[in-house]
Formats: sequence, C-alpha cells, structure tokens
Amino acid sequence: MPIPLCLDLLLMLMVVLAATNDLLSRRIPNTLLLAGMLGAVTLHLFSNFPADSLLRALAGAATGLLVFLPLYCVRGMAAGDVKLMAATGFFITPMEVLQLAVLSVCAGGVMALVVVVAQGRLGTATANVSHLLRSIWMRLAGVPLAPEPMPAPSVGSIPYGLAIASGTLLLLVQRHG
Repeated sequence: MPIPLCLDLLLMLMVVLAATNDLLSRRIPNTLLLAGMLGAVTLHLFSNFPADSLLRALAGAATGLLVFLPLYCVRGMAAGDVKLMAATGFFITPMEVLQLAVLSVCAGGVMALVVVVAQGRLGTATANVSHLLRSIWMRLAGVPLAPEPMPAPSVGSIPYGLAIASGTLLLLVQRHG
C-alpha cells in the first residue's frame, strides 16, 4: 500500500478515535495523539524523500499548533483540541492544515449553534457574542475600555474533537474525490 494512503488511513483512525473519546469523556488522550504522531513519523521515514517528508510534517504540526493556540490562550478551546490539530499536521501539508482549521471552525460553529438552540439559550449566547464583538470593535477604534464582565455565564462547550474529525474527513474526501 502506498505511504500517502497509509498516512490518510492512520489519520482517519486517529481523528475518529479522538472524536469518539471526546464525545464520551470530553477528553482526547495524549497517548492516542502520541501514537498517531509516531505512526506518521515512521511512515514519513519510509517515504522516497524522508528528510523532506519529515520537514513538511513538522511544518504541518507547527501550523496546526499555531492556528489554534490563540483560542486556547483566551479559553476558547481546550488543550486536547489544540494538540489534536497539531497532531493532524504530521499527516497533511501546512496549507491543508489551514484548510482544515477553516473546515473545523465551520463544523464547530454549526455544532455550537445546534447545541445552543437545543438548550433554548440562543438569546444568552447572542448577548455574550454581541458583548465580545462590541469590545473588540471599540478597542480597534482606539476607545479605551475597562474590563467588563460578560452579560451572562457561558452557555456551554462542545466536544471540539468532533469538529476537527469532521473537517479532517471532509478534507480527505475532497483529496480522494
């Protein structure tokens, strides 16, 4: 079996297991991510150009880490989600990592909207988002603002591993037609 196909199959397995675990326990195990990354590195070592392949894998992992790290820093995402995105970078190119980030954010947004509507908390979520956007726009306009509390507590969180897995599977479907 060709190495690129092996990489894609291992990536699919890793993200599906991560999403399943995230749904069941709201955690993504480090051992799963480490096993996936070690598997990817091993496959890259057996490619026709191992040095180039490994450098591309490291660039993909760094891209995945840097794309979602700011969200973790503002408590918008859990560390496991950031590590999952970095781990997927070992399998795909940095440009595909950026595509995956967009697909994952879209999937996560749809998931969040479904959860908020199902819980009947759309008004609260809208008030919180309006508050955040107002603060951002005011700061961009140069208006100094004192920190203000959110109008309401957070309306909850979603298992973002599922959004990343959905984006990854869509990316792979697009790649293979």
